[in-house]
Amino acid sequence: MRFTASLAGTLLASSAAFAQEAPKGMPQLDFHNPLTISQVVWLALIFLALYLLLSRWALPQVADVLELRAGTIGRDLEAARAAKAQADAAVAELTSATRAAQAGAQAEIAAAVAAAKQAAGEQAARLNARLEAQLHTAETQIAAARDAAMGALRQVAGETAGVVVTKLTGMVADAPRVEAAVAAAMAARKLSAGAA
Repeated sequence: MRFTASLAGTLLASSAAFAQEAPKGMPQLDFHNPLTISQVVWLALIFLALYLLLSRWALPQVADVLELRAGTIGRDLEAARAAKAQADAAVAELTSATRAAQAGAQAEIAAAVAAAKQAAGEQAARLNARLEAQLHTAETQIAAARDAAMGALRQVAGETAGVVVTKLTGMVADAPRVEAAVAAAMAARKLSAGAA
């Protein structure tokens, strides 16, 4: 309290003295004035106190926070790198699994196509064998029918030739000669039909 009162008194006295004098230059740099000197002293004391306060207490705490933050960021970066490596490994595994699945699917499709072709070939072979058997049976039946028709035709031709010879000549035709003539005519027709 006493210090404050003496300071106030000094300030009043110096301001009264300062008011009587004419200002010469900048009053902030007038070191003949006791008020300016006290302000400079207080400025130095406050600066020193703030410097000590900041350098001993505040700045170490800020440095600790920055160091802690740098450590956290470093750990986070390491965790991110590890997660990226795991993700890359998972992508590579997924890609290889996809390729393997595609290759397996292509192999199964090829096997199914081959099996279908084989089954179709076997079925076609069975159908061809059945058709061949039916064709052979039909050809055999046609040959038998033709032979039967030719036998009947030879008989009818022989009988008809005998009747015609009998009616034209009035004599009974010689059966072996008529059959020989019919056989020769039929043989000639076969040859001419085969040549055509």
